[in-house]
Amino acid sequence: MSGLGNGLTVKRCLTFATGLVECLCFAGAVFGWASLVFVLKTEGYFSSLCVNTTGVNATQVLDCSGQDEQFSLVFTIASFMNNFLTLPNGFLFDRFGTTVTRLLGTCLYTLGSLMLALSTAAFSNLLFPAISLLAVGGILFLMTNMQVGNLFGARRSTIITLYNGAFDSSSAIFLVIKLLHEAGVSLRASFLFLCACSVLHLLRTFFLLPRKHIPYPLPDEYTYGITCGKSNTPSLKQTKDNGNAQKTRGKMLLNTDDPVNQEKSFRECLMSRLFVLHLLWLSVMQLRHYLFIGTLNPMLQRLTEGEPSLVSRYINAFAITQLCGVLCAPWNGLIFDRHKGKPRAAGESEQDADLHASILSLFLTALQCVLFSVCAATPYLPLQYLTFILQVLNRSFLYGGNAAFLSVAFPSCHFGKLYGLVMALSAVFSVLQYPFFALVNGPLGGDPLYVNVGLALLSLLAFIHPLSVFLHCRSLASQRAISASS
Repeated sequence: MSGLGNGLTVKRCLTFATGLVECLCFAGAVFGWASLVFVLKTEGYFSSLCVNTTGVNATQVLDCSGQDEQFSLVFTIASFMNNFLTLPNGFLFDRFGTTVTRLLGTCLYTLGSLMLALSTAAFSNLLFPAISLLAVGGILFLMTNMQVGNLFGARRSTIITLYNGAFDSSSAIFLVIKLLHEAGVSLRASFLFLCACSVLHLLRTFFLLPRKHIPYPLPDEYTYGITCGKSNTPSLKQTKDNGNAQKTRGKMLLNTDDPVNQEKSFRECLMSRLFVLHLLWLSVMQLRHYLFIGTLNPMLQRLTEGEPSLVSRYINAFAITQLCGVLCAPWNGLIFDRHKGKPRAAGESEQDADLHASILSLFLTALQCVLFSVCAATPYLPLQYLTFILQVLNRSFLYGGNAAFLSVAFPSCHFGKLYGLVMALSAVFSVLQYPFFALVNGPLGGDPLYVNVGLALLSLLAFIHPLSVFLHCRSLASQRAISASS
């Protein structure tokens, strides 16, 4: 029995470690778009959209705003697909399980990498489907890996936020491709290597992950993956016991509109004030990040007056800071889990305590976004180093906090659907980045100052959500006090 327990512990640690590497090296590579754009420009992608114009003193100037707009459109579509398709992918994951979902994700990611490897300046339009396929395949890797947190009980929120941080840090992969390109390695060779790595995804799928899902709470001696021909399905007794545990836990989950704790329907969750404000909180900050990533290259072109070496240096600095996402994200998980093991107030459920612990995380995330937006709106080149740091810190808190909040505020049986829905709806909001970019390139003459100031003010709306959760928790505390005194 001890040998079996040790074997399970080793396997779970290996599952966690390989999942972290997968998220870190593959899942969110598309968000390193600024680094890839620099390479694509040197390769002449969409260069036909650059035109000669007459500048000051009748000098001829090469205007590449049309090229920048096309690159922005590629990223806009990819980021939209990344989020919007999370909803059907969530239903796919709930219905068919881990293996089917990961096989689809691996196929999409491999196809996207192959299309990028085969693309050339003459076939620049291949970027549209290729980057979108990378984005959707990557989010499927993240979605199937977040359940690994169920293997580690009390540190579940920390694992979820850590994986989301690794997802953010994987954007540095395009920096590696940029540096390899500068060293003489072609884009084709780099993306063919990513295609070959699909073998690793398949090995994890069959040997280190379950065919369906990792349950929570975890049954005793739960096993998964292909192990010496034995089934990876829990025994009938384990399944039954786990089902009873899930029902018991479901009854304890927080009802966000009713003081009586009972499991809410999906529709009630969807129409609750907490969900609507959480959607606003995510959408506003996500739009700020997407617009920043999509416009970073032209912004640096403007601040450096088109000096290629300076632009390259700042692009490299931005990509390097993205590596820190995996280090920043667990801080947010620790904020969520900081109350674990401590005595709770009289009458306070674990769900109430979890929700109360989320207030600080939600507030800090909104504050980071405002500071990041102010720095991004300041047209001072050296300040952008601080902007990069605040951006990666805020992005790590944003996505990890999103998943962790949904897991504590609503019944676990609705997590997949709510996570997919909130990402899909926020994707619709994020489409605004393209008209904003067109506004900058058009009427504003390439100066993003007014748009950045407007987004900084828009970011203030994110503070409504933590305030609402705080007032909700105060209301619950008052109701518990009244019930205790009666």
